[in-house]
Amino acid sequence: MSTRDPRLGQQWATRMAFLVAGIGFSTLAPLVPTVKARFSLDESSLGLLLLCVGLGSLGVMPFGGALAARFGCRKVIVASAIALALSLPGIILATSIPLLAISLLLMGAGGGTLDVVMNIQAVIVEEESGRPMMSGFHGLFSVGGIIGAGSLTGMMSLGIDPKICQVGIAFALLLMIVAASPSMVGHHPTIHPAERSFVFPRGKVLLLGVLALILFMAEGSVADWSGVLLTKFRGVQPAQAGLGYVAFSAMMTLNRLTGDFVIHRLGRRSVMLTGSLVGGLGFVVAAFTPFWLGSLVGFAMVGIGLSNVVPILFSETGKQDVMPGSVALSSVSTMGYVGLLAGPPMLGFIARGSSLLVSLSVLAVLCVGVAATTKLATE
Repeated sequence: MSTRDPRLGQQWATRMAFLVAGIGFSTLAPLVPTVKARFSLDESSLGLLLLCVGLGSLGVMPFGGALAARFGCRKVIVASAIALALSLPGIILATSIPLLAISLLLMGAGGGTLDVVMNIQAVIVEEESGRPMMSGFHGLFSVGGIIGAGSLTGMMSLGIDPKICQVGIAFALLLMIVAASPSMVGHHPTIHPAERSFVFPRGKVLLLGVLALILFMAEGSVADWSGVLLTKFRGVQPAQAGLGYVAFSAMMTLNRLTGDFVIHRLGRRSVMLTGSLVGGLGFVVAAFTPFWLGSLVGFAMVGIGLSNVVPILFSETGKQDVMPGSVALSSVSTMGYVGLLAGPPMLGFIARGSSLLVSLSVLAVLCVGVAATTKLATE
């Protein structure tokens, strides 16, 4: 008879879910030029189509907690991961714009549901382990992003048909999630069904949701605007425009993989306070250092500082007693995703009325605001 602790299996399965989500979402970016050329899309039409991913996610994320309460994490994670995997070949095999839109909606719906419910399972697994684990889980999402985008880009660079690539990646994701499913959390006593499928956040949950919105806005803004800063203000060539986001992502990934140890040693409150301030300082350095290398250092500081703050927010959401944990996590995840989608365009409007440097300064002030709420968020 096996004496293996079932909690170890649940931890492994949770890591696999985050890895699958990271790989699945990241395969879209390398395909955008191919899709654009195939359907002869202009930038505005392409932007509207890509918005389907966000609409698909926002349409289901508020109800992820209710689904987990009714069916258990295992069934919802497996079903949503399958939907995400099936969307990958659908995007490249689509023969018409309506079919492409459906595939993108499926990617958003599957990935959005997976995002919510795997975080619900992560909270359960972390609580039962008695030690910080959330940063490591989120770090594997980042690793998955590197694996997904990197492997697809590499295969396409070798001349392999993108259709074959996407079918292969989808098959690999299906194998991964099926292998992990027996160890996933089913129905759990801490997942309490709410009276309604979606409950507007209140109290501490509302605070955590607003903080998630700010932090996801910061992440999305680095992705969308760091290249513009480097090329327009620092004289970097367009081919190297992605260096700012690379510096940010690399530092965020590395720090999340070591974040559980750091949080265990220093505590959530200290890490959140220090990280938010370092992130805010990073935006100032990126905006006002007159050299491109200094801006890279600034974006790296943002990655270092904010890397473990979002995982802390998810852990705190699962621990609060104002709302059922599963519904609260759905609300906080949804608000974070709103920040990711709406934040960068909003900062673009600010930049248009003033300058991009002012927009980055706004993010710095918001990071200081996050630091100021540390005690309320972690008590």
